[in-house]
Amino acid sequence: MSHVSSHSPHGQSPLRTVQVLGGGSPVSSAHVRSLASGLVARGVRVTVCAPHETDGVHDFTGVGARHVHVPRSSDPASVATLRNACADADLVHAHGLHAGFRATLALGGRRTPLVVTWHTRSYAEGARAHLLRLLERRVAKAAAVVLGTSSELVDRARSRGARDARLAAVSVPALRRNGDDTDRHRSKTRAELGATDRPLLMAAGSLDRHRGYDTLLDAAREWRGLDPEPLVVIVGEGPQWSTLQRRIEDEELPVRLIGRRDDTGELVAAADLALLPGGPEARSILAQEALHARVPLVAASAGSVPELVGDAAALVPFGDAGAFAEAVARLLKDPALQDELRDRGTRQAATWPTEDETVAQVLSVYDELTDLRPLM
Repeated sequence: MSHVSSHSPHGQSPLRTVQVLGGGSPVSSAHVRSLASGLVARGVRVTVCAPHETDGVHDFTGVGARHVHVPRSSDPASVATLRNACADADLVHAHGLHAGFRATLALGGRRTPLVVTWHTRSYAEGARAHLLRLLERRVAKAAAVVLGTSSELVDRARSRGARDARLAAVSVPALRRNGDDTDRHRSKTRAELGATDRPLLMAAGSLDRHRGYDTLLDAAREWRGLDPEPLVVIVGEGPQWSTLQRRIEDEELPVRLIGRRDDTGELVAAADLALLPGGPEARSILAQEALHARVPLVAASAGSVPELVGDAAALVPFGDAGAFAEAVARLLKDPALQDELRDRGTRQAATWPTEDETVAQVLSVYDELTDLRPLM
């Protein structure tokens, strides 16, 4: 077979890629859909390996990709399904650590180039921390290129033995609506959430210990004295659900947990403020959606958040509930400051790579890796 080009010149067969999704986080799934759409438009063949439910939400086939159901486990049946899907691939691109590990197992000793994108930093303690390090090392060494979505993740991949680790932005598609539609949708969403006559504060992300939700609930205690009292809505599910729900009920906090939703961007766009109390996500999807939607953001200054938002958010120290509560209260009573943050947010979002630029960067990595392969 002659060498193939992603752009299929002179009738050569197109580049065949397999995109592998792990836990199906909203960030990586939205990125893979955007990537698949852009790659297909450029003549690349794309197969997405992900659970049925992830395809049901993100509709990879709707943008011209082929979908293969691969469950989220590393059991032999899943790995065998993935191995079959990768059999004739020119390149495999896994998204997330666990997807990278499954792709490594599936490829075995094959010479198919593997690209792995690390979207978030994983956390573990005790014996699990040792296992996590081993997993990261195995994946970092197996990949021809590791793409990290923050400089912290690039450094982490290098420290785990990656031969080639690079910074790669992950763009979030901005909501596109005309003004009337936006206002109507905003009113409807606020009514549905119970915030027609009170400020709506929106947070989103998996409910685990590293997301700072305890700090957020501590801050919410302070907001009970505000008039009108704001409503905090948290989108997401996870191991802390019952602990957080119990606190909300026991302390009568103005907070609602609404579980997993597929319209987080639209919920954020309906809010008065977006809240990011902390978290391991490298390029926070909530922060990007807030700035795109011109919703002022209050965020803990942790991880790569300052790198992402610059001066376009009210940043407070991670874990400082008093500072978080005060920043929110100050913004709610200062419309001029809200407007200033909106304008700064629009300017900051304009510096982020577009979907097209993200696809072009990934495609240049693919071309480089497939050009290095011997002619067959």
